[in-house]
Amino acid sequence: MASRRTLKKNINYIAGELFTECMVHNLYVPGTDKQKADELLGVILNMQDEFISRISHTEPGNVKGFYKKLRVDFNAKVDEIIDAMGKLK
Repeated sequence: MASRRTLKKNINYIAGELFTECMVHNLYVPGTDKQKADELLGVILNMQDEFISRISHTEPGNVKGFYKKLRVDFNAKVDEIIDAMGKLK
């Protein structure tokens, strides 16, 4: 299992990449709905905060199951954000 510090860095990196991609899409792709892009930026920041705080407060007892659920939830949320980015036009 990776350390919490490494997990937090990975979440920050992925959230940063998603944020950058959304900003580039918002600023440089013609025909992008600016309102939806701004809302998506907020969703990305909230997702980052949520998962960082979840890592900081690990459930005692079932640590392995906790991190497995965290990983599944994180991947699902990232996929949801990527799909929303595709629908910005």
